Amino acid sequence: MTHLVFFCGHAGTGKTTLAKKLIGPLMRASATPFCLLDKDTLFGGYSAAAMGMLTGDPNDRDSPLFLQHLRDPEYRGLLDTARDNLELGISALVVGPLSREVRERRLFDRAWLGIGTDVALRVVWIHTSEETAHQRIAERGNPNDAYKLAHWDEYRQRRFVPSGEICKDLVMFDNTAPSRADYEALLAHLVGEPHGSSAMPPVPV
Repeated sequence: MTHLVFFCGHAGTGKTTLAKKLIGPLMRASATPFCLLDKDTLFGGYSAAAMGMLTGDPNDRDSPLFLQHLRDPEYRGLLDTARDNLELGISALVVGPLSREVRERRLFDRAWLGIGTDVALRVVWIHTSEETAHQRIAERGNPNDAYKLAHWDEYRQRRFVPSGEICKDLVMFDNTAPSRADYEALLAHLVGEPHGSSAMPPVPV
């Protein structure tokens, strides 16, 4: 069985750092090869070239122009790449905000994803406080975040915390200051093992 795991959440929540920390233990626990598909790594260079040509700002990832014309093609390419790997027997850990897709529950729609019931599906919403996210974004100094920081009041309106029916089957993970036990509980859930299973490999902290 292959696995499709989504690490979703707003900027500054530590999605990529968490994915890199867990992918090794995840492969060992599931006995399955995984690829790590990060939206920014896959499409960052292309989008920088496109936005530089269109607006003169290669670091723009939050303006209305980007959101209306490039956001969805980036995500479709991300999902298409994941599906290609799954068809080859390689599980995928997909990293990206995907907030709209979580809100609309598209990531639980196997027909929309183009996957069968033979793929184990997990969706994780990684979150932290707005203040912590803002601090992390400012400290990492990524030029792609310049628009967010300059228009924070506008950007923060797009931040949301899943609740109600949206949370059905959605794994919530507080990435503010997780402990080893928190990492191992998440890992156990991702591979379908009961919490505290001795089969879980140790997670580095």
